[in-house]
Amino acid sequence: MLELQRKDFNCFTSYAKISISSINVDKLKPFFINLPADPYLAGNYRFRRLSHFEISGKNIIKLPHRLFYQSKQYNPLLGNVVREYAELDDELIELTDFQRMILEFFEFCELCSTFKEVAVHQIRISASPEQIGKPAPEGIHRDGVDVIGIFSVNRERIEGGETHLYKSKNDSPVLNKILNPGEMLVFGDREFLHFTSAINATSLESGVRDVFVLTCPGLSPSNDK
Repeated sequence: MLELQRKDFNCFTSYAKISISSINVDKLKPFFINLPADPYLAGNYRFRRLSHFEISGKNIIKLPHRLFYQSKQYNPLLGNVVREYAELDDELIELTDFQRMILEFFEFCELCSTFKEVAVHQIRISASPEQIGKPAPEGIHRDGVDVIGIFSVNRERIEGGETHLYKSKNDSPVLNKILNPGEMLVFGDREFLHFTSAINATSLESGVRDVFVLTCPGLSPSNDK
């Protein structure tokens, strides 16, 4: 199924929904527990790390620490703000399951981009009875890259968090999908805008949505201004 979807993937018209059974998400879940809070977003419901990697064959090479930047054109909420996030945990990066996720995503990148770089955003969105969590507080948007992948690791005690793809902001979505753990959505950023709806807690305990957002390439002040 995965090979067929990749074979038929068209960078200009396609999106791919794939279930990667070879990745054990239970090995990835513990690394979301102590993510630092995102200091650029009010509400204390988003937690985040970010690292960049170069792909050479089947080798994943971690790149030096860098800043993160999007223009207002792509992010009306935090555009033109130079942001800095802590790097992903070294123990996570060494996991075979984590590396397999990057390589699966990069096979789509090779079809649609000349870049050999992948940025990996590790993001937890939380929700409580008192506060909803917003995975995309900037609204329907593009990121300003070539290819985007959203890999779901965990959903606990929540409802909502449905990912939508659009051809334009004025059209109905061409995709409405709740990504379950182990599923990845891959799409061309130039062809589709994207948005993920708010999450709500389903119990008195806080709920969480844990994902990796992968982009090819990454974004920094030097290549996006």
